[in-house]
Amino acid sequence: MLKSALAAITTLLFVLAGIAPAAAQNADSSSQPVATKVIVKKVVVRKSVVRRRPVPVKRVVHVAPVHQRIIRTSVVVNNKRRVSYQRAPIVAAPAVETAGDLAGLNLTPDPLALRSNVALVIDQASSQVLFEKNSTVALPIASVTKLMTATVVAEAHQDMSEILTVTEDDVDREKHSSSRLRVGAQLSRDDMLHIALMSSENRAASALGRNYPGGLPAFVVAMNAKARSLGMMDTHYVDSTGLSSHNVASARDLAKLVVAAYNYPLIRQYSTDAKYMVEPSGHAVQYASSNRLIASKDWDIALQKTGYINEAGHCLVMLTKIEGRSVVMVFLDSKGRASHVADAARMRHWLSEQGPQNLTRVNLHAHAEES
Repeated sequence: MLKSALAAITTLLFVLAGIAPAAAQNADSSSQPVATKVIVKKVVVRKSVVRRRPVPVKRVVHVAPVHQRIIRTSVVVNNKRRVSYQRAPIVAAPAVETAGDLAGLNLTPDPLALRSNVALVIDQASSQVLFEKNSTVALPIASVTKLMTATVVAEAHQDMSEILTVTEDDVDREKHSSSRLRVGAQLSRDDMLHIALMSSENRAASALGRNYPGGLPAFVVAMNAKARSLGMMDTHYVDSTGLSSHNVASARDLAKLVVAAYNYPLIRQYSTDAKYMVEPSGHAVQYASSNRLIASKDWDIALQKTGYINEAGHCLVMLTKIEGRSVVMVFLDSKGRASHVADAARMRHWLSEQGPQNLTRVNLHAHAEES
């Protein structure tokens, strides 16, 4: 009886303590392990939660794709700041296809891996072609046009000290390019020619053409007539600046123009000056060469002109001396801001390695040109 009473009291105590009667049948051996198991489970769960909390933050901040960006927004609600992050795609500007690309010239490989779709190197003295790539294809030539502009001005024998005024007619309405010459600015014809050649000043080139006898239309006729007289049969001009993509020429034609323009000391000097200061309307303005190679001591450049519009890519023509040999270089439709300059450096290195007596003509043409 006493044992039964003690068992009933023990069972009642376990029930009051919230432990199931089944577990109380062996209180001496199982009650302590059950409590221990519960505590262990709680510790494991807490550690797991602590470890997982930073993971989403790391993914948002550090694992975003390269082509996306994280936008952080902050909002204050009830005096509490809430910060959120959103992924937004970065939209790249579409690549501009040049006239050369559209003609398939970019598919022409070459041993120097040039970035220019067109290249031509000619020995000035012998007219020997040393390197040729798509050299007979007529393409937009951008501000290389100004080399013909300068040639026509030089042959017109106009008063170079005459003061010319920039007008609304000289403002670029086609490409909307900027200019440091304001409407109403005045400079001598000589200064206009200087900055047009050296720094590719568009309004100066426009003013030169507009102040030709008969105006700009007559000037353009003179440009095309000079081209024909030089045998530039793939060339056509419509303006004196090169802003129009309808000003076209082949590299072969431009090499002839470089040789012809070299006969004028004024063009040689103005195109190769590194800096020049003018005072339009009494205000000093410093201009610099558009060709970075002019300032390099590694180059001996006797004449040069650069050019760029979207349709033409980056263009460069030069007459330079390499290993004692005067060569004409033409690079058209080059991709990248300094790519035409880099191509000139590659070409000079190649010519130097070949040596003046061991040069082998390289002649490359696109399949589109041969068909």
